[in-house]
Amino acid sequence: MRKVEPYGVETLPQVYAADRGPAALAADRGLAPLVTGSGPAALAAHRGPTASIEVPGAPAACRGALTERARLQWHLRDGGDPATLAEEFLAAHGLALHDLSRPATAHQHGTGVCGAALYLSAAAGAHLAGAPTTAPEPAPTLPDLTVVVYGHHPTPADPAGPPASAWWLGEWTESWTRRQHADAVTSVRAAIGRGDVYQTNLVGHAAARYSGDPLPALRRLGALPGARYGGVLTGDGWAIGCASPETLIEVTDGQLITRPIKGTRPATAAGRAELLASAKERAEHVMIVDLERNDLARIARTGTVTVDELFTVRRWCDLWQAESTVRAAAADGLGLADLLRATCPGGSVTGAPKRAALTHINALEPVGRGASMGALGWVAPGRVDLGLTIRTAAADGQRLHTWAGGGITWDSDPAAEVAEAAAKTAPIRATLAGR
Repeated sequence: MRKVEPYGVETLPQVYAADRGPAALAADRGLAPLVTGSGPAALAAHRGPTASIEVPGAPAACRGALTERARLQWHLRDGGDPATLAEEFLAAHGLALHDLSRPATAHQHGTGVCGAALYLSAAAGAHLAGAPTTAPEPAPTLPDLTVVVYGHHPTPADPAGPPASAWWLGEWTESWTRRQHADAVTSVRAAIGRGDVYQTNLVGHAAARYSGDPLPALRRLGALPGARYGGVLTGDGWAIGCASPETLIEVTDGQLITRPIKGTRPATAAGRAELLASAKERAEHVMIVDLERNDLARIARTGTVTVDELFTVRRWCDLWQAESTVRAAAADGLGLADLLRATCPGGSVTGAPKRAALTHINALEPVGRGASMGALGWVAPGRVDLGLTIRTAAADGQRLHTWAGGGITWDSDPAAEVAEAAAKTAPIRATLAGR
């Protein structure tokens, strides 16, 4: 249930692990170690059919009774269509998502499968949009598509292991300098002046070496205030931690909902007033709302696209952000594959027109977006709930990775855009470090 706080801010519900009680939360805060080992060994210890289930969007009634049944992992280099692969894999394992316009049948606990985690990278989304994806990925072990099917079964408690090695996180190394970031903003403004795009989102990457088990750090990230899609997803040699407040696409009983976020200020009374009064932020926001309306119109019944809320200010950690809600009725026969093709990658992290913006992103950003700016969440019969992976970090066997950026319009100031990206990533880095 949503709770409205002073200044019209929502306190968003948290999504916790299947076994998240006081002990699990204490472990997330670094008060109790999870596993022994470091790097790949530590990550491997968290995989397996009885590992804790912490997928964003997993229904509360199912937590504590989920067991992994099947898994699909795919990289762009494998070839094929990730949207089709996801829908076909789910159907083959008892989750037919061929017509999301129909209400779901009642879920029967203890029979069949419950649902699935679905992760789609930004690069996979760009591939679906027909855009180039040539930037080198900073964490190439991360998959571009992961689908994990879960069944209902009481999950045995993970056996306690020896104490974990101490957590250490090194200095962050940026993939571009502040000057290069500012120059990229200037390049986007020039493209807007030529009429190539109206808006383009630019994202920077940073990485830091670590030792110890990264899962507690990623869980701390998922527990940040306002993380509507807080949680983690793990695989062999990798893990993703998400603290996203943004709904990429939600489908319930044939209703499509997206909640784009655009516009950021410090979480002070003055910051809120400045955000509400900013013509630049409102123009940027409305452009993305129009883009999202267009995306939904491609897969909606004619005449059903509406904007329920426009430019509502809400809080994530120590930042105010502007959010809108766009709603539509799903077209008859809308399947998961077509849903992903229409909505991925998200408009708020690409720009308008989307394909032209993606081309500029590929040319300007020095590395790929990895686990960020993609989709992560839960799917089940008649139900899709995918968050946009902003405020997201990922671990490979050696390094933690973060990404942050913002939308660029004609009115953007390069120095201000660099500062905004730093403000977005600061709480993420502090949380990962354990501060």
